[in-house]
Amino acid sequence: MHLFTASILLTLLSSSASAEKPLIHLKVSGYTLSAEVAYKKESRIRGLTYRNFMKKNSGMLFVFPEASIHSMWMVNTYIPLSVAFLDKKGMILNIIDMSPHTRTRNSAASKAKYALEMNLGWFSSRGIKAGEKITGLKKAPNAE
Repeated sequence: MHLFTASILLTLLSSSASAEKPLIHLKVSGYTLSAEVAYKKESRIRGLTYRNFMKKNSGMLFVFPEASIHSMWMVNTYIPLSVAFLDKKGMILNIIDMSPHTRTRNSAASKAKYALEMNLGWFSSRGIKAGEKITGLKKAPNAE
């Protein structure tokens, strides 16, 4: 019974956490995607942890307070992901594939203002590479 109660609580927390994040539409290379926006410190820390599923063309956009060499890791993340680090203009700096439950620090190739996490292989299956621009970032709230 304890495990069941904990499972329900975790589901409710995940649902309320995602409800707090605005959803925006971004475009890259003719593809449109929906992204939850993690612009508050708490939402950037939580990221996509404890989730078991993410829709096909959905992701999470992390908005950082400053452009810097930001890093992402996968502790308590169940979904394999690809992360694209973006400069302040939305140019993709680099894309890294990440494995669940790892502590590896996956870092931006240079100063990034944003990071976009998508399901593993989303970028490569569409031929999207470093140097391409993601549009729609102006709709994202400023980092807090």
